[in-house]
Amino acid sequence: MWNKRLYLATSDCFGMSTTEQIKTFAKIGFDGFFTEWQTDSPLEEWVQAARETGMTYHSIHAPFGRSADMWGDDPARGQEALDGLLACLTDCKLWEVPIMVVHAFIGFEDHTPTQAGLERFGRLVQSAENSGVRIAFENTEGEEYLFALMDEFADHPAVGFCWDSGHEMCYNHSQDLLARLGDRLIITHLNDNLGIRDYNGKITWKDDLHLLPFDGVADWDDNVERLKKCNYDGVLTFELTRDSKPGRHENDRYKKMEPIEYLTEAYKRACRIAAKF
Repeated sequence: MWNKRLYLATSDCFGMSTTEQIKTFAKIGFDGFFTEWQTDSPLEEWVQAARETGMTYHSIHAPFGRSADMWGDDPARGQEALDGLLACLTDCKLWEVPIMVVHAFIGFEDHTPTQAGLERFGRLVQSAENSGVRIAFENTEGEEYLFALMDEFADHPAVGFCWDSGHEMCYNHSQDLLARLGDRLIITHLNDNLGIRDYNGKITWKDDLHLLPFDGVADWDDNVERLKKCNYDGVLTFELTRDSKPGRHENDRYKKMEPIEYLTEAYKRACRIAAKF
């Protein structure tokens, strides 16, 4: 799309290796990508694939399974969680990937940020500043933790906001996070879903469907207008899946599509959003 660069997250659900995904994304029309991170991820291979195809390796998604431990009162578990993030950060610096996306929290019951958590994240942020890598804190469940981090590191040059449009709908009860944090937005994770299914408003990870845009209830005209209002001029990054959540079937039809067919459809939907700018 000539007026907006379009990036897509790699995923095991696409039925091909990450390296093959990078090359396929490029052929379809995407301009860049992001990956998740594990200790044994072959980042050199992915960087080389990006160079060969002219793709931008825009960000790495840090592991998030221990995000709650960052806030906990167990020093050993907190340090282990921090060490995992620092290892990911080291790879971002080594391979010159400019942004590391970090979940502020994981869990649905706790809603109380702690000073210990802010101190641990403070060490991560300081390391990011020293490394020349930016940390993008993403909205997930427990937005209190996100707000605490963004307040603690207000105006810090190494800290920005990652807006997940689907998470806002199902994890954050559709509160307008761009109105609050849009001036610090540095990356998007765009996707669709059906909002919160439970009538009483109980949030669950099963509502986080990551549907193709326009297959859910998101108002994409409003989303674009809100992005414009906060003067976001960065790339549009999409995070999508062909897999349905356990006990749900909204994504089933994607699995019936060949991966190249699905990815081409994803590109078409991305272009529809880019055209609104």
